[in-house]
Amino acid sequence: MCGIVGYVGHEQAAPIILDGLAKLEYRGYDSAGLAVRDADSKVRVVKAKGRLKVLAEKTNDGSSLHGTVGIGHTRWATHGEPSEINAHPHISSNSTEHGARTEETNVVGVHNGIIENYQELREKLLRHDYTFYSQTDTEVAVKLVDYYYNKYGIGPVDAIAKTMVRVRGSYALALMFKDYPDEVWVARKDSPMVIGVADGATYVASDVPAILKYTRNVYYIGNQEMACLKAGEVHFYNLDGDEIQKDKVEIEWNAEAAEKGGFEHFMMKEIHEQPKAVEDTLNSMLKDGKIDLSELGISDDDIKGMRQIYIVACGSAWHVGMAAQYVFEDLTEIPVRVELASEFRYRKPHLNEKDLVMIISQSGETADSLAALREAKKLGAMTLGIVNVVGSSIAREADHVLYTLAGPEIAVATTKAYSTQLVSCYALAVHFGYVKGLIDDKAYEKYISEMLTIPGKIQKILNDKERLQWFAAKYANAKDVFFVGRGIDYAASLEGSLKMKEISYIHSEAYAAGELKHGTISLIEDGILVIGVLTQNELYEKTVSNMVECKARGAYLMGLTTYGHYEIEDAVDFAVYVPKIEEHFAASLAVIPLQLLGYYISVAKGLDVDKPRNLAKSVTVE
Repeated sequence: MCGIVGYVGHEQAAPIILDGLAKLEYRGYDSAGLAVRDADSKVRVVKAKGRLKVLAEKTNDGSSLHGTVGIGHTRWATHGEPSEINAHPHISSNSTEHGARTEETNVVGVHNGIIENYQELREKLLRHDYTFYSQTDTEVAVKLVDYYYNKYGIGPVDAIAKTMVRVRGSYALALMFKDYPDEVWVARKDSPMVIGVADGATYVASDVPAILKYTRNVYYIGNQEMACLKAGEVHFYNLDGDEIQKDKVEIEWNAEAAEKGGFEHFMMKEIHEQPKAVEDTLNSMLKDGKIDLSELGISDDDIKGMRQIYIVACGSAWHVGMAAQYVFEDLTEIPVRVELASEFRYRKPHLNEKDLVMIISQSGETADSLAALREAKKLGAMTLGIVNVVGSSIAREADHVLYTLAGPEIAVATTKAYSTQLVSCYALAVHFGYVKGLIDDKAYEKYISEMLTIPGKIQKILNDKERLQWFAAKYANAKDVFFVGRGIDYAASLEGSLKMKEISYIHSEAYAAGELKHGTISLIEDGILVIGVLTQNELYEKTVSNMVECKARGAYLMGLTTYGHYEIEDAVDFAVYVPKIEEHFAASLAVIPLQLLGYYISVAKGLDVDKPRNLAKSVTVE
């Protein structure tokens, strides 16, 4: 959540920072701001409420701010309402005249995250003659840095280190000091931050797309570490103030991959990228026609001795876990629990070294998932991260890591990350079952060949999407939608419901179809849309019966099933078909029409598909 961009170099900083912030709009924000230091070492701060274009207009696309060192921020309100005065950057002086050149302030900073003890720190600073112009925890952090800097007469590295020790919570900080006019200082704890150096300039951002235009070779600053950015160089420090060395990481996708490529929205582009993303992810796990997980580092003995698997995730990644649960338990006979990361720690789970805890996260920075990972490691369990971002926190801290190859995903509503996470779980389940001797050679080859058909079958669904567009226009004004299914179809329904509500703002719920009669059916009335997912043959008739009960009470039915079940048209008002596939893998196909339906309804309503209200791409605070 929120976005940070900083620049130190020889070009004008403001246009570069604005461009970087534009690449981070998908993260969600309600205001934005810039701070640029000019040739006279004076800082000018400009802030604006609303979209980034308001800030761009106030600064003539950055051309009215002169200087080669600067920081910028897009804010998601936590402490304090969305407003210009609460927007970042914040300054250590008490002036509120953001827009004038600021000579008297010592520290200027931006911040992602939440400072949990900000009220306690604010009261401490009030006792030392600091006053506050905003309602934010960020202003407290900036002034705390200033307090330590002035009290002890120390440099930035020590002042920031003392602040980091004193602050509780999560944060990524970017700071400029009056006495160090050619530098930007950064620090992080739990909130992501990436640094790039190229052509005599240094860049910092809270996510890779902001700086891909300039470099694909980056450094990931570690947890509770600091860095000093100068033109063309960067120096890293630990909490003791000792300089430490970092290795560069090459980002394998380029800036062009984050552009829309002729599609109206990133979400539709990313829906269409799923066949390739799934194919690339599968191919990365196959060698000579067999699943090769040697780089994963999980031994056959580990697999044979597993007591239980915990899949821990949030949002769509949790829905991946819900679908994968059925596949793992059926193919491996290992009990599986799917846990919401935000609840995992508070349940006081009982884990040991025979348990595998799988943490699924697109960004690899999801705060709740990262906390769950640390708890699992503390309790002695083996941990596996399934992530899309190389070098992310979960990737670095998990015992084992499996990378999905979705490439950059810009739209807030995930599509290709979900699909690549799901096929990764399929391959793991098949491999585990084969190692345990529960899958013979013939079945093993069949499962692999079936997985390899997924990309082409997704493409077939995408080639025939116009009927869904027509249907979406018909139901764009719906008030309530229910998704129902059984088994794996229930898991797919969960993701379909989330896609519907998060980008179309239509209230929707997903239910295991058999639960309708246990209370929910009382909500059914004339005209309510009920979407049934029916890809599991053994459960098909039962789910149809549940849907027909809804129709008898006035519901309008949409049925999503596989080719061949044409009799569904006698029961439902609108039918959608997906290709047949080995039923363990059916969620990979069923989810595609549900993604498209949510997208088309959002477009029909004229909504901001890629940046839905109140949502952010990466949730990096609890």
